[in-house]
Amino acid sequence: MFTTMSVQLSTDTLLRLVERLRRDGGVQDLSEAMNAALEFWLDAKKALPPGSDPGNVRGYQWKSLFLPEGTILRSWSYGEHNYARVEGDKIIHEGQSVTPNEFARSFARTARNAWFDLSVKFPGEKHFKMANLLRKEQAKQEELRTQAQPGAAAAAASVLPPPLPVPVQVKPAPEPSPAPARNTDHEPGWNLPERRKFRYRLEDVAY
Repeated sequence: MFTTMSVQLSTDTLLRLVERLRRDGGVQDLSEAMNAALEFWLDAKKALPPGSDPGNVRGYQWKSLFLPEGTILRSWSYGEHNYARVEGDKIIHEGQSVTPNEFARSFARTARNAWFDLSVKFPGEKHFKMANLLRKEQAKQEELRTQAQPGAAAAAASVLPPPLPVPVQVKPAPEPSPAPARNTDHEPGWNLPERRKFRYRLEDVAY
């Protein structure tokens, strides 16, 4: 049984939830879906170690990839692993603040591409992932989110009432102008029998 209370929810979040339920299909109650989402969020927060709460928005922004506080970076050089950790908004390696490229080059004698050289383990996760794979996964999620926007707009349009018709003023068609009167002024004697018997005059043809 649910406890009834009023909470504020952004329109965009609500439309994304409705669209997600529509894509999943079946009969799903909106209250049950919101309750399941909150339980999932609480379980994820509980699994995070202390000091790695993403709600504090602390971490290192590596171009398009955000590394929250507590993230561990690992490199492999000459048969051994080397580690660095995100503390606050910096990457710390052996007490020094470094960039991902500086950390990747610390134990290498040649140029390194940090995206392909470093592995990343986010707070609460058990395994490392290559930074390049994480970047691709994030780009794919952004693409899916962008594609889902038209569906959310369509769901919003189905909820909103149809727009009122706009009256259109129709102008009456202009009346046709009267045809000019024909010239009926003839010369005298144009219709005499003897003239019409033998020949036609120009005015006979014209009129």
